[in-house]
Amino acid sequence: MDHLHSSTAELNLLWGSLILEELTRHGVMHLCMAPGSRSTPLTLAAAAQDKLTRHLHFDERGLGFLALGLAKASKAPVAIITTSGTAVANLYPAIVEASLTHVPLIILSGDRPWELIGCGANQAIEQPGIFGGYARQLNLPTPDLRIGPEVLLSALDEQLANLDRPLHINCMYPEPLYPSERRFEQFDSYLSRLGQWQDTQAPYLSVANASFSAFPPRDAMMRFVHGKGVIVAGTLTEAEAPIELITLSQKLGWPLLTDAQSQLRQHPGAIGHIDQLLLNPKARALLDQAERVLVFGGRLLSKRLISYLAEKDWHSYWQVLPHQERLDPSHSNKQLWLGRAGDACALEWPRSSEANWAAQLIALNQSVEQDFIHHIDGGEFGEAQVIRAIAASHTAEQQLFIGNSLPVRLYDMFAPIGCCAASTYTNRGASGIDGLIATACGVARHRGRPTTLILGDLSALHDLNSLALARDCQSPLVIVVLNNDGGNIFNLLPVPTEELRSDFYRLSHGLEFGYGAAMFGLPYDRAEDMEAFIDAYQAALEHPGASVIEVTVAQDQASNQIRRMAEWIRSR
Repeated sequence: MDHLHSSTAELNLLWGSLILEELTRHGVMHLCMAPGSRSTPLTLAAAAQDKLTRHLHFDERGLGFLALGLAKASKAPVAIITTSGTAVANLYPAIVEASLTHVPLIILSGDRPWELIGCGANQAIEQPGIFGGYARQLNLPTPDLRIGPEVLLSALDEQLANLDRPLHINCMYPEPLYPSERRFEQFDSYLSRLGQWQDTQAPYLSVANASFSAFPPRDAMMRFVHGKGVIVAGTLTEAEAPIELITLSQKLGWPLLTDAQSQLRQHPGAIGHIDQLLLNPKARALLDQAERVLVFGGRLLSKRLISYLAEKDWHSYWQVLPHQERLDPSHSNKQLWLGRAGDACALEWPRSSEANWAAQLIALNQSVEQDFIHHIDGGEFGEAQVIRAIAASHTAEQQLFIGNSLPVRLYDMFAPIGCCAASTYTNRGASGIDGLIATACGVARHRGRPTTLILGDLSALHDLNSLALARDCQSPLVIVVLNNDGGNIFNLLPVPTEELRSDFYRLSHGLEFGYGAAMFGLPYDRAEDMEAFIDAYQAALEHPGASVIEVTVAQDQASNQIRRMAEWIRSR
């Protein structure tokens, strides 16, 4: 009986080791782990792995978002190990976000054997398929010598190859889980089936790269560019080479309208202030002359830009996406082309017959920037002023993570024009306010590039225990909390009465973040004017780790300023 038990624990560990080894051969560099007993075979295998950078955290919800940030920054799949039960369920928000934005996370969940599910066994829930349509699934049987290692590896390879969304690998492990020592000699005959796999670093089953593109032929491009058109840059990652859109804009002679998530929002060659320009009668009249539109990416932030695209009767509407999916809530009639944005830009586009038809937009864009300099930079201390100061001070070597709700909208509306903007990250798949600190920690940890996170007070409260992840950062991570005491984005929405807005939407809390930062041992500063903020921000960027800056502003400061700027730009 003892020999049998020992063999079970060691076979569990062997399967865990084979799984992690195969993950490394598919490009996994980071492994995020939360402690638990049922995942012990994976945990012990991870402890013996020297090809993976391990990240540990006590909270699976934050751990999932940490993995999301690591995957966004590394542009590679990231694995997560959890134990059984609600530990797996706590990953759900991060998996939803990863699924909607095509981020490859690999969940390895420890589970009980089939005979212990649904019978009152401890910490046992129905784990297979728990993520619904948000993750592919591979449900492994309990480790068994009758199932060859080549079966395990090839089943993994089939799922891991060309992975562009979350994959849930459920691993059922019988007890005992803890081997007395790591001894695989007894499995020499079993492993001999793997042949040369053990002498190489390639996956057992090599699957061809399935990347493909479907772009327009030359004659279609010639017809498309014959007229007045605009280019729109939606959400684009650095891997899609968005800078090539600048070259395409110059080649066609069409203006490039940019979203906050395009990596080009601040580029001087783009029309970055498009959200505000659509309020301006001169700019709107000019833009209404456009007959053709070429959209790269999707998930636009600006409702005004979304409406502009939806309301016009376009002669030709083309959209380029890296994946075949509907990214258009307006359901416009269009031609969808598939492929990487940079590759689409590199096609032999002819110059438009109406090149530079909207050159006046450049001057109007500059004029709006001057208004921002005068009324925001030179005006009262507030949220937009802080966001512009951060955006203006960044270099191309830095990273900026912008939180949901009001911060990302303020960046979209008011970010300054600049030549060296930081790499920009958001969580705009499901646009939740959860997990923002943890995701930013993942983005910062991959390469240790200086990173700034801007988020609201409710978002910070929601993810407060992820400050434990921030504490372990070894590079500058500046967490800027815009504390306007509640959810003041609701000031901009048509809630019927102020009483309803206050009691059921804004939810003032009266909390401050100094003691929260102290609990996690993080440097903390508080700013109530721009001079204090700049001093605190520069000091934080020089600190080799995470720090918190709390910006305290009135509840209605940002919403009132947004309304005033809109009135000003309408009247220009």
